[in-house]
Amino acid sequence: MQALEALESGVRMYSRSFPAVFCRACGSIMLTENGRKIIDFLCGAGTLNYGHNNRRFKAAIADYLASDAVVHGLDMATPAKLEFMETFNSVILQRRNLQYRFQFTGPTGANAIEAAIKLSRKVTGRQNIISFTNGYHGMSLGAIAASGNRYYRKASGVSLSGATFMPYDGYLGPDADAADYLQKLLRDESSGVDYPAAVLLETVQGEGGINVARKEWLQSIQAIAKNAGALLIVDEIQMGCGRTGEFFSFEFADLSPDIVVLSKSLSGFGLPLSMLLIKEECDAWQPGEHTGTFRGNNLALVSAMAALELYWRDDIFAQGVHRTGAVMRHRLESIAAQYGNRFSVRGRGMAFGFDCGAPELAATTARTAFEKGLMVERCGPVDQVIKFLPALTIDSETLNDGLEIFEHSLGEALKQTRPA
Repeated sequence: MQALEALESGVRMYSRSFPAVFCRACGSIMLTENGRKIIDFLCGAGTLNYGHNNRRFKAAIADYLASDAVVHGLDMATPAKLEFMETFNSVILQRRNLQYRFQFTGPTGANAIEAAIKLSRKVTGRQNIISFTNGYHGMSLGAIAASGNRYYRKASGVSLSGATFMPYDGYLGPDADAADYLQKLLRDESSGVDYPAAVLLETVQGEGGINVARKEWLQSIQAIAKNAGALLIVDEIQMGCGRTGEFFSFEFADLSPDIVVLSKSLSGFGLPLSMLLIKEECDAWQPGEHTGTFRGNNLALVSAMAALELYWRDDIFAQGVHRTGAVMRHRLESIAAQYGNRFSVRGRGMAFGFDCGAPELAATTARTAFEKGLMVERCGPVDQVIKFLPALTIDSETLNDGLEIFEHSLGEALKQTRPA
């Protein structure tokens, strides 16, 4: 760790939160260089929905490499790309009565967000992007302009423009309808809000604190976007690929977004892969108008294909996610109930947030948990929420062990942070 501190930039974050050298990982367990076993409830910030080093995925990758097949080919056609698109279309899209074209963007979710924003402006001829309080969409300039966190926005070093922020569902309190507020502003010719090119949202805000939007609110936002002539962009980067139970987090609300943004767990193995799903009438690109060197990494497409085949041919896996999520919710709510109304739990599927109220308590809890063998991340406006993103494939014993560590860590943290 001393070498890391001497050589790596001060921008490093996770190595500060989890001060260890990790040498191996399998499923939901990571091993440190000195032999410590860590239960992983972070999963690459949602990148490892199927756990570390899934053997079926690894075998597919190894076979592909051994065959001398194309790994990097810009956006040229390859068997790996064609097979993935055809399978994704039949297994995921057609079964949900969805029809989209594929655009493989640069390797990160932020790259895909940039492409989605750029395309929506091209399609509509407008500039403004409606985004939401506590939203997070990436660190590049266009993505961070549509993200709410002041800490990240300040680091950009330039004036961020092109986005107008509206209250997310629940932001104004339980008795206020944030959708009505947005609709009123767009209808009012003197509201000062420009007609939007797109409305960009997460159905569950991950970095913003695991804020869960209601079905009715999401449907209202979709209708408002359509009536305003704006595209609806749903950011599925962290909450897609099964995290909330269904493959897409917007399925439960019967949404039909104009553009869907996918990344993180899309490859299934932690390999960089991002793409847009674009309704045909919105695919206004001319050849080469939006390009990049690393698009549609064929190795990542191979593991993504394996994930589709192994987990998404039927509904069995999704049903398991819902069952495990119900166990998580019950256990976390039981822990919170021990302390009256001090804490709250929210989430969907297998994405949960335990709101500690105070960032100091959340920080102490997360630090203590790591010392005891559990990796959890913090999120929310001031990092006051403990975020739980265990692998969707986690076994019940490991899940229970991790939740038990969290419960003990919270108890110890409360003693450490109790006012004198």
